[in-house]
This record gives sequence, structure tokens and C-alpha cells, in this order.
Amino acid sequence: MPAAPQPSLRFFHSKALRAKTLKVIDTVEKADDPTRHAGALADHVVELTEAGFDYFLLKPLEMVDANFVVRQTASFGMGGALRIMSPVIQTILKGMDGKQLLAVCTFIRSLMK
Repeated sequence: MPAAPQPSLRFFHSKALRAKTLKVIDTVEKADDPTRHAGALADHVVELTEAGFDYFLLKPLEMVDANFVVRQTASFGMGGALRIMSPVIQTILKGMDGKQLLAVCTFIRSLMK
């Protein structure tokens, strides 16, 4: 029996980012050795993370017309978080085997529905 649907919170992203996401996922999924594409997948997960940060933090600040200093502070903080997270994401995904990378791709694809 399938699990009951869970509440979710997703973000809208550009058509270009969607196309790139599908291309990266397709490349990993079709590869004889998915681990050869772990770096590209990790880079893309960082890009998706940045897009999510933008959508959930910077966009609302724009909507409420937050002042320049507030928006710049938020942007600077997000940049710092991404600089810390990026090597962690790279290390984790590059350490996965092919089956694990395929599971990550399946998960990302499920979020795109």
C-alpha cells in the first residue's frame, strides 16, 4: 500500500533550471556508471539549493518591499551558507555509489511533479 501523501512545500523555478535539472538527472540515470556524473549532480543540487533560498527568502523580502540593507544582508547570509554547504554537498554526493545517486535523482524528479 502506498504511503499517504504528506504535506509539502515546494518552490517555483525557471524553465531553464527545470530543463537543466532534467538533463542532469537523465545523464545520471542513463549512464553505465552514474558515479562519473556525481560532481555534475552535486553542482546542480547546489544550484537548486540556491534557487530555493532565493524563492523562500529573497522573493518574500522583495514582496514586502524590505529595504536595501535587509535584502543585502539576507543575500550575503545566503551566499555564506551556500559557500559552507557546497563542499559538504559535493563530498556527500561524490561519496555515493551508483544506486544511491539514482535514488537521489528519483527523489529530485518526484519533487518536480
